[in-house]
Amino acid sequence: MISTSARLLRLVSLLSARPTWTCRELAERMAVTDRTVRRDIARLRELGYGIESDPGPWGGYRLGGGTRVPPLILDDEEALAVAVALREAALSGVLGGDQAALSALLKLRAVLPPRIADRLGEMDATFVHTPRSEAGQISPGTLLELASVCRRAERTRLAYRDHAGKATVRDVDPYRLVFTGLRWYFVARDVARDQWRTFRADRVAHLQPTGHAVELLDPPDPALLVSQSIAAVVYPLYATVRLPHPLDQALRLVPPTIGAHHPDGPDATIVEIGGNNTDQLVDYLLGLGTRLRVLSPDPVREALLHRTRELFEDNKSDPPR
Repeated sequence: MISTSARLLRLVSLLSARPTWTCRELAERMAVTDRTVRRDIARLRELGYGIESDPGPWGGYRLGGGTRVPPLILDDEEALAVAVALREAALSGVLGGDQAALSALLKLRAVLPPRIADRLGEMDATFVHTPRSEAGQISPGTLLELASVCRRAERTRLAYRDHAGKATVRDVDPYRLVFTGLRWYFVARDVARDQWRTFRADRVAHLQPTGHAVELLDPPDPALLVSQSIAAVVYPLYATVRLPHPLDQALRLVPPTIGAHHPDGPDATIVEIGGNNTDQLVDYLLGLGTRLRVLSPDPVREALLHRTRELFEDNKSDPPR
């Protein structure tokens, strides 16, 4: 005899498969009595599933919206996909603080069938992560609040601290969240300035929805706006380099959010890259892993030569045994 838990999972699967079922149809599909179906429907309602019914001999059941979060119904591949996604969220810091993702992962792994847990363990043994970025982190709670006001298009009062540490409070009309691989950005219209702006989500100190729904007219491409905003940041130091690659390859090496590109004939590109100091620029240039020539300024070129000479001296002979 099929277990009650398995039968309930089967019943939810059937209810999800089409808009409505009669009690008799469900009983036949599950090879149980009408009474068992009605009893199982009652159990599912207790678990939080919003199952609606129509009275009468021709009435039926349909899966509606519940008032509580019901148990998830996942097959093997879905369960593995969710576990891997939670693992990556916990390790990468995509949600800022990793405790929520890690807690959810541990809870899920505790109830995974052994065959799925074993597969996840095999992945754990082969995955390698680079050290996490020192970029500012955002709590999952703040991220959820930002996503909610974007979805509702609800004017919001934003307490924000800019890159210089200046605190401001402004009313904004939320639009989208953009993740660049390093940080989350919040795209919204600044009401007082009547301008579309990007805000680093980790610099949001507090947000208070006003209850005022807004209609966003002619919103921008959020990803493009974030890219342009990042590229427009003014750095204290800039280096101009020549890459021996055509423009399309240079853009793959140095994204447009990092540098300004200008073709130098068909096979080379001039790129201007900003940084906070000479060492930071040298680290970035070496990390490109390609031939290049620093055109200016002299201190960056000299620091790059000094670093490469040190590397050459350290590696020109066999290491001591």
